[in-house]
Amino acid sequence: MQRSLDRIELRGVTAIGNHGVFDFERREGQPFVVDVVMHRDFSRAAESDDVEDTAHYGLVADLIKSTVTGPAVNLIEKLAVQIAHAILEGFPVEQVDVTVHKPKAPIEVPFGDVAVVVSRSRADLPDAGTSGDAV
Repeated sequence: MQRSLDRIELRGVTAIGNHGVFDFERREGQPFVVDVVMHRDFSRAAESDDVEDTAHYGLVADLIKSTVTGPAVNLIEKLAVQIAHAILEGFPVEQVDVTVHKPKAPIEVPFGDVAVVVSRSRADLPDAGTSGDAV
């Protein structure tokens, strides 16, 4: 029986991006808040006590910020998938859950938050199965 994966949770990474379908969103920008949950067996990291055996969450935060502040996309769904793929490609995790919050979304009625949540695994990467890299 395979045991469940461990998790690193990184919440509230905030950056200004220019994502959205409206011209003013792309021109003026707005805050985006990103939460990620990275799944992997961290037994090796617990034994070695070495950051190289885990997902360095400081570097993950930098990657999230650079993705949010990078080229604009229309939909936060696309932004969330871009972040998920970048984490899977850059860090030794098996699966990642990404939540992108758009707290200042142009919605005409009062609201607390709007967010998109995606879950991706290594099998979801565009070149899955073609690389010999093992995690």
